[in-house]
Amino acid sequence: MSIATLSEVLQPALRQGYAVAGLVTLGWEDMRAYVAAAEAEGVPVILQAGPSCREHTPLPVLGAMFRYLAENVSVPVVAHLDHGYSVEDCRLAIESGFTSVMYDGSRKPLAENIAETAAIARMAHDAGVSCEGEIGFVGYSGGEGSAGTDPEEAAQFARETGVDAMAISVGNVHLQQDKQGGLDEDRIRAIESVTSVPLVIHGGSGVPVAQRRALARSSAVCKFNIGTELRMAFGQALREAVNRDATRFDRVQILKDTHDPLVAATRTVLQAFKGE
Repeated sequence: MSIATLSEVLQPALRQGYAVAGLVTLGWEDMRAYVAAAEAEGVPVILQAGPSCREHTPLPVLGAMFRYLAENVSVPVVAHLDHGYSVEDCRLAIESGFTSVMYDGSRKPLAENIAETAAIARMAHDAGVSCEGEIGFVGYSGGEGSAGTDPEEAAQFARETGVDAMAISVGNVHLQQDKQGGLDEDRIRAIESVTSVPLVIHGGSGVPVAQRRALARSSAVCKFNIGTELRMAFGQALREAVNRDATRFDRVQILKDTHDPLVAATRTVLQAFKGE
């Protein structure tokens, strides 16, 4: 069994100059492909259950699925709650076998975000689970705008919450379908100069691959969340599978045809985060 906590995979990444992918899951087909890709590349992987995933599948079921997959590979697999919005979200994830929880208080005033994240970090640590927090709101493509992370606030947040990883807002945007943007590297350097906590980039699909690779090897950014990019790859594979044979109706047979293309797309994503 290779189930791991977030801290167990990010601390080696921080020391050795690479990053770990936090892959946003929506169902069995994608999480199975993600783990197969990680095993093929020989790298750890973080399986993430975000709000839309949790709307579709209950947390206890997701925890069992993540752990089952971890038992059947040799690489470390983290079972991670992405964007938990309450103590109850995080408590249920821990009770469901998750090894890491992310509490998102980034929309709240600093003092409130710190107090709530610190309480959840204590709860997680008491259970042997890691905790990720977020300081500075990361916006959404076509939706809410971002509020960049202030380095001094980040230092205070890291110090007072005790989180194992800290998500920051440095030009990254959720749900971005292209890679025309880029991250504010000066702000990243300012943040990493005042804290030793591993840094996390949400909305990693919008970050140019060359910048992902460079930051993975030369900064404290140890985790990139990738969702939209791989959802697009899955959607394209599914569309082709459906259109290939108009008489086919068995969804199990159709979904089988998405596996190899999604594994290939995921391997390409993972390769950029490896060290030298």
